[in-house]
Amino acid sequence: MYELKNKKYDLFDDLFDFPYSERRYSDLMKTDIEEYDDSYHINVEVPSVKKEDVKISLEDGYLTISIEKKNNNDLKDKTGKVIHKERYFGSIKRSYNVGDVKEEDISAKLENGLLTVVIKKPEPVKEEEKRKYIDIQ
Repeated sequence: MYELKNKKYDLFDDLFDFPYSERRYSDLMKTDIEEYDDSYHINVEVPSVKKEDVKISLEDGYLTISIEKKNNNDLKDKTGKVIHKERYFGSIKRSYNVGDVKEEDISAKLENGLLTVVIKKPEPVKEEEKRKYIDIQ
């Protein structure tokens, strides 16, 4: 038995009532974005996710990372039952506005629970190439 903020907690009886045990969606897919001279790197935390569980798509300027993690019931044996679970199972996705990029300018790598998506920066358009000239006949 222990006390926190004037409320008494017993580990097994009040486990789900404990204020620090609730799972927040903001804890999933934490992201850092880094800019380099020639690219952007999107680093997404995806602990214990396998490569085959991840799908990355590009549509209308949005890069979407989708993950489907299936429950393998490894906490449950033939005679016991799960009384508390903090690991996340299910589907989650997150989208990032990446602008006008092409699929061939994007690469991804999953290593040690970190998904790194590299987006090459488009070549800057020279001022001369921006101008459109009209042929005179």
